[in-house]
Amino acid sequence: MPDVRMAAPVALVAAMLALAPAPAPADITAGRAAELEHMVTQDCGSCHGLTRKGGLGRPITAEALAEADLETLALIILDGVPGTAMPPWRPLITEEEARWIAGYLLKD
Repeated sequence: MPDVRMAAPVALVAAMLALAPAPAPADITAGRAAELEHMVTQDCGSCHGLTRKGGLGRPITAEALAEADLETLALIILDGVPGTAMPPWRPLITEEEARWIAGYLLKD
């Protein structure tokens, strides 16, 4: 069953994306990619579960995110979801890194 609490924030982010220019391809070094992968496991895993199958936060496995758009997911990572426990990561990572994480979650 879809999580209706996500519908409004996702719709808002999708509307904002329609107005945004297309991003440049990610240029993440192998070392930074390893750091981001560790961050997904440890930091994201603290709420979404270490196996990303859910916990305090909803599941963020590739299967659970099958309908997600990379850019929308990157914006959720960057800006969080108001009214939920999902915090904004923008103060700690770049937009490029958020796109890398979104791609990592979608392909894994």
